[in-house]
Amino acid sequence: MLGMALAALDSTIIATAIPQIVGDLGGFAVFSWLFSGYLLAVTVTLPVYGKLSDTFGRKPILITGIVLFLAGSLACAGAWNMGSLIAFRVLQGLGGGALQGTVQTIAADLYPLAQRPKIQAKLSSVWAASAVAGPALGGLLADYADWRWIFLVNLPVGGVALWLILRHFVEDRTDHGDAAEDIAEDGQGPGTAVEDERNPGPARAARTPRPRVDWPGALAIFACGGLLLTALVQGGVAWPWLSAPSLLLLAGSALCGAVTVLIERRAAEPIIPGWVWRRRTISAVNLALGALGLLMVAPTVFLPTYAQSVLGLGPVAAGFVLSAMILSWPVSAALSSHVYNRVGIRTCAMLGMAMAALVLLAFPLLPYPGAAWQPALIMLVLGAALGLFQLPLIIGVQSSVGYAERGTATASILFCRQVGQSVGAALFGAVANATLNDRLAHAPSDIRPGLPHDLDAVAHALEDPGALTAQATGYLRRAVDITVDHVHLGAAAAAALALLALALLAPRRFPVHADARSGGEGTEDLVRETTDRAQGAGRADT
Repeated sequence: MLGMALAALDSTIIATAIPQIVGDLGGFAVFSWLFSGYLLAVTVTLPVYGKLSDTFGRKPILITGIVLFLAGSLACAGAWNMGSLIAFRVLQGLGGGALQGTVQTIAADLYPLAQRPKIQAKLSSVWAASAVAGPALGGLLADYADWRWIFLVNLPVGGVALWLILRHFVEDRTDHGDAAEDIAEDGQGPGTAVEDERNPGPARAARTPRPRVDWPGALAIFACGGLLLTALVQGGVAWPWLSAPSLLLLAGSALCGAVTVLIERRAAEPIIPGWVWRRRTISAVNLALGALGLLMVAPTVFLPTYAQSVLGLGPVAAGFVLSAMILSWPVSAALSSHVYNRVGIRTCAMLGMAMAALVLLAFPLLPYPGAAWQPALIMLVLGAALGLFQLPLIIGVQSSVGYAERGTATASILFCRQVGQSVGAALFGAVANATLNDRLAHAPSDIRPGLPHDLDAVAHALEDPGALTAQATGYLRRAVDITVDHVHLGAAAAAALALLALALLAPRRFPVHADARSGGEGTEDLVRETTDRAQGAGRADT
């Protein structure tokens, strides 16, 4: 939890200190790379760290991640200009990628299936607490101390986490990779896995594979992901979508993607193995979590603008509107086991996403201008719905594989969620700008000359309504309201995509690997479901 707190707090604490950072270091034109560079480094390293944790163990990868993150934090505190700060934020991101994926994998390694919802909910509570406390802490440090302390505060937290892990984390590297193959591809169910473990045979018992790392594949993934995310993050912001930089970056990412596929197909130990996409359980969850990343852009990016520009709330109050979702999410996730133990993981996730789709469709029905409690209630229900959706799917994937594949499987779903979030930011940003530009183009002729021309400019203008006439202010507020409504309709479409992926690809009952059955009475229901499925339907159902 302390290791996760490093990544969680860092993603929220810096936002409120941006004015002080820019005032001290300059570089206003490129400060967005403080976020983009970190996000890019985290995303492209997730699959690499996942494979490395399967190869060399979780503990050395987690320690490496913490050390890199703390080194980046210390370097950020000593940055002398915006360029150096961005470079050190990328170094932080290289550590953050190891933290996010490895912590989730360790939770599945240490705790049996019955206890994982509670443990994962505690990890989610770290993100919830950071989302609420991070902006306030960042503002306090920037105002009353120095913005450099928002990076230095990571050192004691990371130091304690590092000491605890070195002293107390003992890793049991039990390899059930062959059993996972039996369950996922041969359709034999968990009983076959247990037999294979108890009777490994002389050939399997003598096999001691030498760890190999697919470094060409890792570099290809870095290049492909870096080019694609740069195009998505900067397109429509730093340059137009149809400009030469965007087209070159997209073409380069497509070329690198083709090269990555060729390298991975020939590699002995690929970073992203083919089974990640061949197994229905994992591929369905990857697509569903990618759609979740798309969906999350609407509340996290556009709701604060809605709260400030339409409802007239301050930044802190707007943050509390969003925090309703972040607070209900871990509570719902902790209780999700009571649902999926009765109806199954796929049905539980589909119920959660169906509820989320209805909530997103209800957002445009809110009265204008409305009261702050109305969107807060929407976010509260949305968080509860997504808690029923995400955590069961993560637990389902982690429980379907053995130790030797769990890091790769966990990293793949987190990677798809991150990529979905980047795609969503670009897609919904284009939707928002198109809607707002249309409203501004059809503004009354007497107020049209003085109106701003994009969403950021509109939000800044509404922060100082004295600069606008009452008619112009009212028109802009209504334009922002309609813009955010359209974005939430797009998010509802993303929810429909997630439902479609689960309905068409996910197995009716998720397979349970023998590793997941050790300890805990709560595993009995899922094991019974898997055994019945394997005996009744065999290979075809798997």
